[in-house]
Amino acid sequence: MSYEHEKHNVCISVSKVYDWVTRQVDLPTMCYKDGKKEDELAELFKCKNIDDCDSFSDFMKKYPKSKAVCRVLDSKFYTKEITDPDDRTQVEVSMPNGKEVVLEKVKVLIKVFIEVDIYDEFGEHLCTSCEPLEFTKIETFYLCAPEGTDVCAYITSGQCDAEIICDGDYTQLDVSFSFCLDVHVLADVLLEIDAAYCKPRHEFPISDVICHENKFPPQCPVIFPGKYSDKKSTATVSS
Repeated sequence: MSYEHEKHNVCISVSKVYDWVTRQVDLPTMCYKDGKKEDELAELFKCKNIDDCDSFSDFMKKYPKSKAVCRVLDSKFYTKEITDPDDRTQVEVSMPNGKEVVLEKVKVLIKVFIEVDIYDEFGEHLCTSCEPLEFTKIETFYLCAPEGTDVCAYITSGQCDAEIICDGDYTQLDVSFSFCLDVHVLADVLLEIDAAYCKPRHEFPISDVICHENKFPPQCPVIFPGKYSDKKSTATVSS
């Protein structure tokens, strides 16, 4: 872009950040069991050769050193404010410096979907959960969120853990997920700023060279033809 332009006042529409907090959220561990009275794992997984076994635990006996790995489905993250944005409860909060400030109570619904894979001790894939596991939690925040603002929540990073425990005729799968949640309070505002209009920059004179002018291979001019000729000159004497 080119910046060599005279500046002048312009009015722009932008999103103003009224508040912004970051919080680590630990979702409750989900536990799935398979035993004499439970068959949750058999319903959760669709594994090859499992039909040859009486239960999921019998299937896992064939792979005693197997491990579980969970995958978070980023495309299915879901966050939404569930409080009424036009009627948020106001709460008076004491700041660390002793001052009192009025904030709004905001509740955010979070949904995360996770898939689990099971591998044997050699890394061969055994099975995958038939349906994604759904984690749901509601977090409460106290924010500067006056009427007219929107609350937006984003999952910025996370860590998923899965552990499968096999003990004879009993098998248990534990899945947990912890993540960082960014919560922004936004509203569109009009601002007058000192600025200049941008223009496209000039392109550099770069092009793909297909036809080369020099069609001959390089030579060694020091060797040949050389700076001096090795031929001896002869004189002609006239009679």
